[in-house]
Amino acid sequence: MTGSRAPALLLALAALAAPPAAAQPAAPAGPEASNMRLLGQHDLQARSAYQPTIQQQGDRWILYVGHHGGTQAEPKPLNPITGQREFNGTSILDVTDPAKPAYLAHIPGEEGLDEDGGAQMVRVCPGTALRAGRRDAFYLLRTQGNAGHQVFDVTDPAKPALLARIPAGHTHKNWWECDTGIAYLVSGNQPPWKVRRMTQVFDLNDPANPRHIRDFGLPGQQMQEGEAPTAQHGEHGAIPTELHGGISTGPQGNRIYFGYGTNSGGIVQIIDRSKLIEGPAAPTDANLRAPEVGRLVMMPWVGAHTAYPLLRMPIAELAKDGRGAVRDFVMIVDESLRNECRDEARQMVWFADITVESQPMVVSHWTVPEASGDFCTRGGRFGAHSSNESMAPVFHRKLAFIAFFNAGVRALDIRNPYQPREVGHFIPAITDRTAPRCVTVEGQPRCKRAIQTNNVETDARGLVYIVDRANTGVHILEVTGEPLAISRQPAP
Repeated sequence: MTGSRAPALLLALAALAAPPAAAQPAAPAGPEASNMRLLGQHDLQARSAYQPTIQQQGDRWILYVGHHGGTQAEPKPLNPITGQREFNGTSILDVTDPAKPAYLAHIPGEEGLDEDGGAQMVRVCPGTALRAGRRDAFYLLRTQGNAGHQVFDVTDPAKPALLARIPAGHTHKNWWECDTGIAYLVSGNQPPWKVRRMTQVFDLNDPANPRHIRDFGLPGQQMQEGEAPTAQHGEHGAIPTELHGGISTGPQGNRIYFGYGTNSGGIVQIIDRSKLIEGPAAPTDANLRAPEVGRLVMMPWVGAHTAYPLLRMPIAELAKDGRGAVRDFVMIVDESLRNECRDEARQMVWFADITVESQPMVVSHWTVPEASGDFCTRGGRFGAHSSNESMAPVFHRKLAFIAFFNAGVRALDIRNPYQPREVGHFIPAITDRTAPRCVTVEGQPRCKRAIQTNNVETDARGLVYIVDRANTGVHILEVTGEPLAISRQPAP
């Protein structure tokens, strides 16, 4: 989610001044769907949305949505619940009945536009999983723009209560291991680090009293005396998992998969979790290298937004193979940043075989064919952004859901990562709340309204949640046809 702020601001201002005809859609009014069906939707108060997280709290299913900061046109949208205009933060909805999502609360975020404000990332853990939390409680961890991170008590999701603040620099995509209490907080721009994004490891078993364990990044990202911060290989986030199958991130799990870069300079790093958490805290080059088990350096013009492990995958084609039929993979999703396919390579999905961790190798890739929907002319970004991250058995290691901006969400059959294939998709309809996206043509802005499916998540019920960067809200989906049949099969 990087990029120059000045051009984005100029284009936003230009969009406000553009004549109405310039903001008409070049795409079908939608929705467009194959093997996926809309169950319900909510406009999220027309706030630009980033990360959805779903938590079962008793008999209720609660959706938490992190938001980007506001825009020049709408820095503080109206919250009808309070009657106040509030900076974008965190939306909380009851989605127990997915056909009737009920908005419960909005926690205002940090002042600022786009990624300098808001509260993009949100994670939730139950107190039953934490060593020092109240067992009847639920806790929310979120970013706070460029100010740091916050922890809330959301036992009553309609009445969130702030418990703790963690000051930090530019924040982004966190991960919280509920069954260990360890959190990996993307932060940056603070000494001794010169990158916009690195990792702070915290123990959040007592959510009201965060305990810092260590900082982590790539060797060479520390500032030497007299140096200034840079934007090299900024980290996007980390996903831990068990080393040999299963879905636990608990003490028996001993790998974390870090993704660096956005639409360029991509690096995937395989980390020994124990050495990261228990190793020396001083950020020397040697201490930063010590936990690394393997590293995959991507081509210069692709990134590594999401690095999702797919371990102990049985490959039927290799049943008679001398090295065995079970392989380990990581699914790598880049992020498109540019509107209308300008000035960047196509950002897509890559699958790397990491069976030999010290020598990972890309073995396949997948993208939406541009001609299937004339996506480069629809407006906005076209390309990959992220995958779902839930490890609930209903989809885990069987189906992946990829947010593809103006191409909506795509359902992939990943049972054989050597040959991923699409089995469904859903592109929401644009609405009067869908914000235009602009490019400059011969010195003048050209703006179009376009769906910008930003992130996707799934829940244990088998529902799919997609949120829109261009203010179109959240759409709650179910799979039908072939992907439904795949979801009902035993896990690989």
